[in-house]
Amino acid sequence: MNSMNIFLPETMKSFIDEQVKAKGYSTSSEYMRDLIRREQDRQNLRQLLLDGAASPLETVTDDAHIQGLCDRITAHPALD
Repeated sequence: MNSMNIFLPETMKSFIDEQVKAKGYSTSSEYMRDLIRREQDRQNLRQLLLDGAASPLETVTDDAHIQGLCDRITAHPALD
């Protein structure tokens, strides 16, 4: 694993230290890695949404279509 030095104002360092304690991270590095992963996820989701918005419509979105989507969501095993 590579290392990187980051210089922060004291207020930011204090904030990170507080978050590490409050949220149960082992180290400030673990907290920062989590922040970076979340930002990567956010950017990936944003790109997926933009790609979806730019894609052509393949089905008619009516009440039956929406109900089918709702049924699929509620039947998903991750929601049990």
